[in-house]
Amino acid sequence: MSEKIVTLDDATFDEHVKAADVPVLVDFWAEWCGPCKMIAPVLEEIATEQEGKLQIGKLNIDDNLDVTRRYDVMSIPTLILFKDGEVKARLIGAKPKGQLLQELSAYL
Repeated sequence: MSEKIVTLDDATFDEHVKAADVPVLVDFWAEWCGPCKMIAPVLEEIATEQEGKLQIGKLNIDDNLDVTRRYDVMSIPTLILFKDGEVKARLIGAKPKGQLLQELSAYL
């Protein structure tokens, strides 16, 4: 995983998302999820290209049930965009890079 992507867990999630000075896109994923693996390189590209404008975090749903339940994540990959600690957008499923950026553009 890229050094530009932050690994989040139940203990660090709130502190990281609320303290961020740029929007945070959190990828809710699992090791066994095929579409999650497909979207991972796209997220790495976005993390590099949008550095300073957007931060990307990954949260493994199998290891972090508290945050997963709090945000009602029922299917993965689910991408939730937080700005100023609040949910601004929710994207479900693997999408191509162009579509992801288009859906996030209003918040960047």
